[in-house]
Amino acid sequence: MAQTYPCLIDGELVTTDATLEVLNPANEQVVGLVPSCGKDELDRAVAAARRAFKTWRKTSFEERQKVVQGIAAAIKANGDELFRLLTTEQGKPHHQAQSEIFGAAGLAAAQSTLKLDEVVNQDDDTRLSRTRRVPVGVVGGIVPWNFPVMMAIQKIVPALMSGCTIVLKPSPFTPLTTLRIAELIKDVVPAGTVNIITGEDSLGPLITEHPDIDKITFTGSTATGKRIMEGASKDLKRITLELGGNDASIVLPDADVSKVAEQLFWSSFSNAGQICVAAKRIYIHEDIYDELSAAIAEYAKTVKVGDGSEQGTGVGPIQNKKQFDRVCELIQDAKDSGYKFLVGGDVDPSGSGYYVPITILDNPPEDARIVAEEQFGPVMPLMKFSTTEEVIARANASDYGLAGAVWTADPDKGVEIAEQLETGTVWVNEFLHISPFAPFGGHKQSGFGSEYGLDGLKEFTYAQVITVKKDAFA
Repeated sequence: MAQTYPCLIDGELVTTDATLEVLNPANEQVVGLVPSCGKDELDRAVAAARRAFKTWRKTSFEERQKVVQGIAAAIKANGDELFRLLTTEQGKPHHQAQSEIFGAAGLAAAQSTLKLDEVVNQDDDTRLSRTRRVPVGVVGGIVPWNFPVMMAIQKIVPALMSGCTIVLKPSPFTPLTTLRIAELIKDVVPAGTVNIITGEDSLGPLITEHPDIDKITFTGSTATGKRIMEGASKDLKRITLELGGNDASIVLPDADVSKVAEQLFWSSFSNAGQICVAAKRIYIHEDIYDELSAAIAEYAKTVKVGDGSEQGTGVGPIQNKKQFDRVCELIQDAKDSGYKFLVGGDVDPSGSGYYVPITILDNPPEDARIVAEEQFGPVMPLMKFSTTEEVIARANASDYGLAGAVWTADPDKGVEIAEQLETGTVWVNEFLHISPFAPFGGHKQSGFGSEYGLDGLKEFTYAQVITVKKDAFA
């Protein structure tokens, strides 16, 4: 019988009579059961967070830092257990799961050093004016299934470091590792400061509209983000939304084909393409298009698609059936439209597991669905371009604006192009690098607000200005 993983409410491990099954996407077998929480459990968790906030908001930077570093230490000490569990529920290969688990521990440790100091606005003979940051209150965090641990930590840590408390909801597809971490930190975090509850998708709107939650931080699709923004507007909750992307990579003619082919491949296919900032449209200059597209296709043929727990697997399954069906639909649309495939394109319907072969398309038109939509799977369109002005316009012709990349032997030229891209992050000659000390957020329909760095920490606070008039009664 599958193990049941309890939730964490007010410092206690909690189960419910009703449970949800969690599947291994590699074989569609049940690998765990989790509580199916509803309004009652949510109300308990929010009430606990509200009580804890009264005390936690008064703690010092050093006290908060100690707790967050304790979370980091617990994750790191149990990393081997956690990364294997993560692969089991999420599907990503072991080495990528290791990167997420130990990266989450490193993220927590790094962000425990972030401090919002007071700013003196005026200090003269007439008055002293200073700005301090005060915590928003109780945070509702909603986490996606592609990086469930990293995204959970990215919500828990700034909440705690700012003096807030949090009620966190993992995705029902990938709650196991997060709940196991909840067990590990139960005695590390003060009761009520961190509450983690699981439930169906219907639990999300209850969190968004809960009258005693002051802020929502959400990572997921743009469509869901719009609904959350609407729900949060009823009582003007603060919101941070990290949403979808249709990220463009631009490869200039001076790029070294032998060096960039493998990097471009992994910029698209890491985590089976299920990354908000994965390269989802790759524009290659016509002078090197044939050579580079062939090199990427040849490298793709060397990468194993399979169960993430098996040695040598480079690309695992799609995480869930709904997303699997969507990716298959996009591939079928490309086939029906007569587009050319360099690699892949045929999904084997037999057997278990949500496996999609590595699929690379050869220069589909700009209005193709596989170009215009976010595929979020192991499918990559390669397109030719002729001029810099043309490719910048094509890259910017999207409702999304999360990230992008430029590949060139001339970094100055890369920066010149990067500054013209309408995205929150642009990399030059690398990909998927996100610093805990730099803000990360989307432009246009890719998000609202920032995560990471001091800008991300500020999202969990209000600015309060205190002004004292000197010699008022002299």
